[in-house]
Amino acid sequence: MYTQYKHEPFTDFSKEENQKDFLAALEVVKADIGKDYPLIIDGKEVMSGEWLPSINPAKTSETIGRVAKAGTAEIDAAFAAAKKAFPAWSKTSPTARAELLFRAAAIMRRRKHELSATVVKEAGKPWVEADIEVAEGIDFLEYYGRQMIELKDGKKIESRDGESNQYIYTSAGVAVTIPPWNFSAAIMAGTTVAPLVAGNTVLLKPAEPTPIIAAKFVDILREAGVPDGVINFVPGEPHEIGDYLVDHKDTALITFTGSKATGLRILERAAKVQEGQHHLKRVLAEMGGKDTVVVAEDADIDIAVNAIVTAAFNFSGQKCSAGSRAVIHESIYDEVAKRVVEETKKLTLGDPEKYENYLGPVINQKAYDKVTGYIEVGKDEAELLTGDNSSSETGYFIEPTIFGNAAHDARIMKEEIFGPVLALSKAASYEEAIDVANNTEYGLTGAVISRNVDYLEYAKQNFHVGNLYFNRNCTGAIVGYHPFGGFKLSGTDSKAGGPDYLLQYLLPKSISQML
Repeated sequence: MYTQYKHEPFTDFSKEENQKDFLAALEVVKADIGKDYPLIIDGKEVMSGEWLPSINPAKTSETIGRVAKAGTAEIDAAFAAAKKAFPAWSKTSPTARAELLFRAAAIMRRRKHELSATVVKEAGKPWVEADIEVAEGIDFLEYYGRQMIELKDGKKIESRDGESNQYIYTSAGVAVTIPPWNFSAAIMAGTTVAPLVAGNTVLLKPAEPTPIIAAKFVDILREAGVPDGVINFVPGEPHEIGDYLVDHKDTALITFTGSKATGLRILERAAKVQEGQHHLKRVLAEMGGKDTVVVAEDADIDIAVNAIVTAAFNFSGQKCSAGSRAVIHESIYDEVAKRVVEETKKLTLGDPEKYENYLGPVINQKAYDKVTGYIEVGKDEAELLTGDNSSSETGYFIEPTIFGNAAHDARIMKEEIFGPVLALSKAASYEEAIDVANNTEYGLTGAVISRNVDYLEYAKQNFHVGNLYFNRNCTGAIVGYHPFGGFKLSGTDSKAGGPDYLLQYLLPKSISQML
């Protein structure tokens, strides 16, 4: 028997010894600055001769390292390896596959600060957020391992006299995992090991800004004993290999987290049956959000302010679950807006290597240009309350920016910005506030701040999001506690970290035997 699942504890950085340990881990990571990392294909290290650099977004003059870049020839080799390894891996005991995840989780736990420090350097994520993310990655391994053990004998179905019936699960084939840069450890790990523990073989194409944490994770899986060909590490440029991975006739499963535009492209291309393909491809896509904190007239102001600021500005708003807008009842709007601005001005912006900095940079020049462009849009649409200071001279730093009195249909209220930009809007009634919260094409997360039981019940039925939170912020889902995934164009609502997530990587099989 295995211990009951519980999520990995977060590091208490208020303790001086933990700060010292993390600083030491940062030095370990710094010692590897400039290192080259190979592709991993069929258990072998491959240097393609072309490189994908990883740039520190807080210090753009610093290249963290380089990973070998895969082209179509390397992708073909990886598919061949994965296809060859699939029969043996799919027939490996589900318990043995789960135990591999548990061993990998133990290695991650021992290397936790080093992995978190890598996220700090490579993704520009502050200490606390990086630590939470690596803990989430450990959670995925522990949780999915236990889920696979529960599923290994299938589900009970009925039998008639003279007949014995079974309902079991089999593996699907070769999976392609395309994770995002904003959760380069957690989502990368979760979307890699979910198909793997279900008996599928995997091609992992990490996000191009953050490939090094993925290279380290693949090394951890290899140390844990993953067989050759079961996991293949194939970083590369999306425009060079993205469509090729999706279109390939041997692709059975695709897990993608990223932009709506790319997710819709993947869904469309995956629907086409290629020559030699004898199956339908299954796509799990998470494609973003425009998430709202609704503040009712009876709300606890302290809770509302904390929820709004935390949801908007953790990791500089670079989360699909970020509460990038708040809809506040007009009777308390002025007080809430004033307090939100006051608390936001206390937030520190700078290099995340320093523990005291609450916000770090946005990920790259493309993100910097997009976010600052939206700030210019906001100036024309609403009242600038604070912010609008940015600099890309040494890193991609954008001050947390708040707009007030935004119209319900303003662009900054309806479009995903993915940066430290918050829009505040008034509502004349609670019902109107919920209507505004539903007025985008997304439906990922949302929060309601209210002590009114009727309001909360109304939100359960009428606030159309996949993850709904009451009297707290709308970010920070915990594996096994808050299964995560959204409605509408936020994605396929696959509910990562939930009890039915692995079913999407398995094929149910019904067997009937006459006695």
